[in-house]
Amino acid sequence: MILSFHPCFIGDRNIICAGRSPGTEELSAIKAADAVILPQGCRQSLYEMARDHCGHVFPGYDARFQYPGKIEQIRLFRKMNLSHPKTCLYGSADDAVGKTATPADFDLPWVFKFPWGGEGESVFLIESKAQFEKMLDRAVQYEKSGQTGFLIQEYIPTHRSLRIVRIGETVRSYWRVMDGSEAFGSSLAAGASVETEMDPKLQQTAIDRLDPFCKKTGIDLAGFDVLYADDFGKKEPLFIEINYFFGRTGLGGSENFYRLLETEIKQWLDKNGFASVQ
Repeated sequence: MILSFHPCFIGDRNIICAGRSPGTEELSAIKAADAVILPQGCRQSLYEMARDHCGHVFPGYDARFQYPGKIEQIRLFRKMNLSHPKTCLYGSADDAVGKTATPADFDLPWVFKFPWGGEGESVFLIESKAQFEKMLDRAVQYEKSGQTGFLIQEYIPTHRSLRIVRIGETVRSYWRVMDGSEAFGSSLAAGASVETEMDPKLQQTAIDRLDPFCKKTGIDLAGFDVLYADDFGKKEPLFIEINYFFGRTGLGGSENFYRLLETEIKQWLDKNGFASVQ
Protein backbone atom coordinates (compact mmCIF):
# COMPACT_ATOMS: atom_id res chain seq x y z
CA MET A 1 0.00 0.00 0.00
CA ILE A 2 1.31 3.40 -1.02
CA LEU A 3 0.39 6.12 1.47
CA SER A 4 0.49 9.73 0.30
CA PHE A 5 0.45 12.81 2.48
CA HIS A 6 1.13 14.96 -0.58
CA PRO A 7 -1.97 16.79 -1.84
CA CYS A 8 -0.75 16.55 -5.46
CA PHE A 9 0.14 12.87 -5.53
CA ILE A 10 -2.59 10.23 -5.28
CA GLY A 11 -1.65 7.01 -3.49
CA ASP A 12 -3.62 3.94 -2.47
CA ARG A 13 -4.48 5.90 0.64
CA ASN A 14 -4.30 9.68 1.03
CA ILE A 15 -4.14 11.75 4.21
CA ILE A 16 -3.76 15.50 4.55
CA CYS A 17 -1.78 16.40 7.67
CA ALA A 18 -1.02 20.05 6.90
CA GLY A 19 -0.98 22.45 9.84
CA ARG A 20 -1.07 19.80 12.55
CA SER A 21 1.04 17.11 14.15
CA PRO A 22 0.38 13.48 13.20
CA GLY A 23 -1.69 11.32 15.53
CA THR A 24 -2.85 7.74 15.93
CA GLU A 25 -4.58 7.65 12.52
CA GLU A 26 -1.39 8.66 10.75
CA LEU A 27 0.73 6.24 12.76
CA SER A 28 -1.58 3.32 11.98
CA ALA A 29 -1.59 4.18 8.26
CA ILE A 30 2.20 4.52 8.13
CA LYS A 31 2.71 1.16 9.82
CA ALA A 32 0.47 -0.47 7.21
CA ALA A 33 2.18 1.24 4.27
CA ASP A 34 4.88 -0.16 1.99
CA ALA A 35 5.94 3.36 0.98
CA VAL A 36 5.13 6.85 2.21
CA ILE A 37 5.10 10.03 0.10
CA LEU A 38 5.46 13.28 2.06
CA PRO A 39 4.94 16.92 1.06
CA GLN A 40 7.77 19.46 1.01
CA GLY A 41 6.25 21.22 4.00
CA CYS A 42 5.93 18.21 6.29
CA ARG A 43 6.67 18.70 9.96
CA GLN A 44 9.63 17.00 11.57
CA SER A 45 7.23 14.94 13.71
CA LEU A 46 5.55 13.50 10.60
CA TYR A 47 8.85 12.81 8.87
CA GLU A 48 10.30 11.03 11.90
CA MET A 49 7.12 8.99 12.37
CA ALA A 50 7.32 7.88 8.74
CA ARG A 51 11.06 7.09 8.91
CA ASP A 52 10.66 5.15 12.16
CA HIS A 53 7.78 2.97 10.97
CA CYS A 54 8.20 2.57 7.21
CA GLY A 55 11.24 1.45 5.25
CA HIS A 56 10.56 3.58 2.17
CA VAL A 57 9.95 7.32 2.52
CA PHE A 58 10.15 10.07 -0.12
CA PRO A 59 11.61 12.65 0.05
CA GLY A 60 14.65 11.92 2.22
CA TYR A 61 14.77 14.68 4.81
CA ASP A 62 17.30 13.33 7.31
CA ALA A 63 19.76 16.12 6.50
CA ARG A 64 17.04 18.77 6.55
CA PHE A 65 16.09 18.07 10.15
CA GLN A 66 19.53 17.07 11.43
CA TYR A 67 21.14 20.22 9.98
CA PRO A 68 18.43 22.90 9.98
CA GLY A 69 19.13 26.44 8.84
CA LYS A 70 22.13 28.12 7.26
CA ILE A 71 24.47 27.61 10.23
CA GLU A 72 23.93 23.87 10.44
CA GLN A 73 24.16 23.56 6.67
CA ILE A 74 27.67 24.99 6.81
CA ARG A 75 28.53 22.36 9.41
CA LEU A 76 27.18 19.72 7.03
CA PHE A 77 29.25 21.12 4.16
CA ARG A 78 32.33 20.96 6.38
CA LYS A 79 31.58 17.41 7.45
CA MET A 80 31.11 16.27 3.86
CA ASN A 81 34.02 18.35 2.46
CA LEU A 82 31.77 20.28 0.08
CA SER A 83 33.45 23.50 -1.03
CA HIS A 84 31.95 26.74 0.33
CA PRO A 85 33.10 30.29 1.11
CA LYS A 86 35.16 30.85 4.26
CA THR A 87 32.67 31.12 7.11
CA CYS A 88 32.60 32.02 10.81
CA LEU A 89 29.65 30.71 12.85
CA TYR A 90 28.29 32.49 15.93
CA GLY A 91 25.67 31.37 18.43
CA SER A 92 24.94 34.91 19.64
CA ALA A 93 26.12 38.52 19.50
CA ASP A 94 27.98 38.00 22.79
CA ASP A 95 29.63 34.95 21.30
CA ALA A 96 30.89 37.04 18.37
CA VAL A 97 32.30 39.77 20.58
CA GLY A 98 33.68 37.24 23.04
CA LYS A 99 35.63 35.40 20.36
CA THR A 100 36.63 38.31 18.17
CA ALA A 101 34.77 41.36 16.92
CA THR A 102 35.93 40.65 13.37
CA PRO A 103 36.64 37.45 11.46
CA ALA A 104 40.42 37.33 11.38
CA ASP A 105 40.90 35.13 8.33
CA PHE A 106 39.31 37.28 5.62
CA ASP A 107 38.96 40.98 4.89
CA LEU A 108 36.01 43.31 4.46
CA PRO A 109 33.52 43.29 2.88
CA TRP A 110 31.76 40.40 4.58
CA VAL A 111 28.41 38.74 4.06
CA PHE A 112 26.32 38.63 7.23
CA LYS A 113 23.53 36.02 7.35
CA PHE A 114 20.87 35.12 9.83
CA PRO A 115 20.05 31.40 9.63
CA TRP A 116 16.42 31.91 8.61
CA GLY A 117 14.61 33.51 5.68
CA GLY A 118 14.79 33.10 1.93
CA GLU A 119 15.28 35.10 -1.28
CA GLY A 120 18.12 37.02 0.37
CA GLU A 121 15.89 38.74 2.94
CA SER A 122 18.21 37.87 5.86
CA VAL A 123 21.50 38.38 4.00
CA PHE A 124 23.48 41.64 4.21
CA LEU A 125 26.70 43.01 2.76
CA ILE A 126 28.96 44.43 5.48
CA GLU A 127 31.49 46.96 4.21
CA SER A 128 32.62 48.52 7.50
CA LYS A 129 32.99 47.71 11.17
CA ALA A 130 30.28 50.27 11.91
CA GLN A 131 27.83 48.27 9.78
CA PHE A 132 28.92 45.14 11.58
CA GLU A 133 28.13 46.72 14.95
CA LYS A 134 24.65 47.64 13.71
CA MET A 135 24.07 44.04 12.65
CA LEU A 136 25.17 42.85 16.07
CA ASP A 137 22.55 45.19 17.58
CA ARG A 138 19.94 43.63 15.31
CA ALA A 139 21.08 40.18 16.38
CA VAL A 140 20.58 41.17 20.02
CA GLN A 141 17.00 42.22 19.26
CA TYR A 142 16.31 38.91 17.51
CA GLU A 143 17.75 37.04 20.50
CA LYS A 144 15.13 38.66 22.75
CA SER A 145 12.45 36.87 20.71
CA GLY A 146 14.32 33.54 20.77
CA GLN A 147 15.91 33.74 17.32
CA THR A 148 19.60 33.14 17.80
CA GLY A 149 22.78 32.80 15.81
CA PHE A 150 24.27 34.17 12.61
CA LEU A 151 27.21 33.61 10.32
CA ILE A 152 29.75 35.81 8.61
CA GLN A 153 30.99 34.68 5.24
CA GLU A 154 33.68 35.62 2.79
CA TYR A 155 32.30 37.91 0.09
CA ILE A 156 32.50 36.37 -3.38
CA PRO A 157 32.43 39.11 -6.06
CA THR A 158 29.88 37.94 -8.63
CA HIS A 159 26.80 39.19 -10.47
CA ARG A 160 25.13 35.77 -10.65
CA SER A 161 24.39 32.61 -8.72
CA LEU A 162 23.72 29.08 -9.88
CA ARG A 163 20.65 27.22 -8.65
CA ILE A 164 20.79 23.42 -8.88
CA VAL A 165 17.49 21.66 -8.21
CA ARG A 166 17.39 17.96 -7.45
CA ILE A 167 14.04 16.18 -7.78
CA GLY A 168 14.58 12.47 -7.28
CA GLU A 169 17.10 11.47 -9.95
CA THR A 170 16.39 14.53 -12.09
CA VAL A 171 18.73 17.52 -11.87
CA ARG A 172 17.99 20.95 -13.32
CA SER A 173 20.27 23.99 -13.16
CA TYR A 174 20.06 27.63 -14.16
CA TRP A 175 21.77 30.93 -13.48
CA ARG A 176 20.14 33.88 -11.75
CA VAL A 177 21.84 36.89 -13.29
CA MET A 178 21.76 40.50 -12.09
CA ASP A 179 22.07 43.40 -14.50
CA GLY A 180 25.34 45.05 -13.47
CA SER A 181 28.51 43.73 -11.88
CA GLU A 182 28.08 45.94 -8.77
CA ALA A 183 24.84 44.28 -7.66
CA PHE A 184 24.81 42.34 -4.38
CA GLY A 185 22.67 39.24 -4.32
CA SER A 186 21.10 37.53 -7.30
CA SER A 187 17.66 36.28 -6.33
CA LEU A 188 14.73 36.45 -8.71
CA ALA A 189 12.92 38.55 -6.09
CA ALA A 190 15.71 41.12 -6.38
CA GLY A 191 15.30 41.33 -10.14
CA ALA A 192 17.64 38.64 -11.44
CA SER A 193 16.89 37.02 -14.78
CA VAL A 194 16.98 33.28 -15.50
CA GLU A 195 19.65 31.97 -17.87
CA THR A 196 19.75 28.24 -18.59
CA GLU A 197 22.33 28.01 -21.39
CA MET A 198 25.10 30.19 -19.95
CA ASP A 199 28.45 28.51 -19.11
CA PRO A 200 27.30 24.87 -19.36
CA LYS A 201 30.72 23.57 -18.26
CA LEU A 202 30.53 25.50 -14.99
CA GLN A 203 27.00 24.22 -14.44
CA GLN A 204 28.13 20.64 -15.02
CA THR A 205 31.16 21.03 -12.74
CA ALA A 206 28.90 22.11 -9.87
CA ILE A 207 26.44 19.28 -10.58
CA ASP A 208 29.30 16.77 -10.55
CA ARG A 209 30.55 18.12 -7.19
CA LEU A 210 27.05 17.94 -5.75
CA ASP A 211 26.11 14.43 -6.86
CA PRO A 212 28.19 12.45 -4.30
CA PHE A 213 27.07 14.86 -1.55
CA CYS A 214 23.41 14.12 -2.32
CA LYS A 215 24.04 10.38 -2.47
CA LYS A 216 25.80 10.38 0.92
CA THR A 217 23.24 12.60 2.65
CA GLY A 218 20.15 11.13 0.96
CA ILE A 219 18.93 14.55 -0.21
CA ASP A 220 16.58 13.99 -3.14
CA LEU A 221 14.35 17.08 -3.14
CA ALA A 222 16.07 20.44 -2.70
CA GLY A 223 17.54 23.48 -4.41
CA PHE A 224 21.22 24.30 -3.90
CA ASP A 225 22.75 27.76 -4.32
CA VAL A 226 26.24 27.96 -5.79
CA LEU A 227 28.64 30.85 -6.49
CA TYR A 228 31.53 31.24 -8.89
CA ALA A 229 33.75 34.29 -8.48
CA ASP A 230 33.73 36.81 -11.35
CA ASP A 231 37.45 36.56 -12.04
CA PHE A 232 39.64 34.62 -14.40
CA GLY A 233 41.28 32.38 -11.84
CA LYS A 234 40.35 28.86 -10.83
CA LYS A 235 36.64 28.25 -11.32
CA GLU A 236 35.68 26.31 -8.22
CA PRO A 237 31.98 26.09 -7.31
CA LEU A 238 31.26 27.36 -3.81
CA PHE A 239 28.06 26.06 -2.22
CA ILE A 240 26.30 28.53 0.07
CA GLU A 241 23.03 26.95 1.17
CA ILE A 242 20.33 24.31 0.71
CA ASN A 243 16.73 25.29 0.05
CA TYR A 244 14.11 22.66 0.83
CA PHE A 245 11.48 25.15 -0.31
CA PHE A 246 12.48 26.73 -3.60
CA GLY A 247 11.03 28.89 -6.33
CA ARG A 248 9.75 27.27 -9.50
CA THR A 249 10.14 30.06 -12.05
CA GLY A 250 13.50 28.73 -13.21
CA LEU A 251 11.94 25.28 -13.64
CA GLY A 252 9.24 26.56 -15.95
CA GLY A 253 6.60 27.23 -13.30
CA SER A 254 4.64 25.21 -10.76
CA GLU A 255 2.86 23.03 -13.31
CA ASN A 256 6.15 21.83 -14.74
CA PHE A 257 7.58 21.31 -11.25
CA TYR A 258 4.67 19.09 -10.20
CA ARG A 259 4.92 17.16 -13.45
CA LEU A 260 8.60 16.46 -12.73
CA LEU A 261 7.83 15.59 -9.12
CA GLU A 262 5.09 13.11 -10.02
CA THR A 263 7.33 11.43 -12.59
CA GLU A 264 10.19 11.11 -10.11
CA ILE A 265 7.97 9.75 -7.34
CA LYS A 266 6.66 7.06 -9.70
CA GLN A 267 10.19 6.18 -10.78
CA TRP A 268 11.25 6.02 -7.12
CA LEU A 269 8.37 3.66 -6.38
CA ASP A 270 9.25 1.46 -9.36
CA LYS A 271 12.92 1.42 -8.35
CA ASN A 272 11.96 0.18 -4.90
CA GLY A 273 9.74 -2.57 -6.25
CA PHE A 274 6.32 -0.99 -5.88
CA ALA A 275 3.84 -0.62 -8.70
CA SER A 276 3.43 3.10 -9.21
CA VAL A 277 -0.03 4.56 -8.89
CA GLN A 278 -1.66 5.46 -12.21
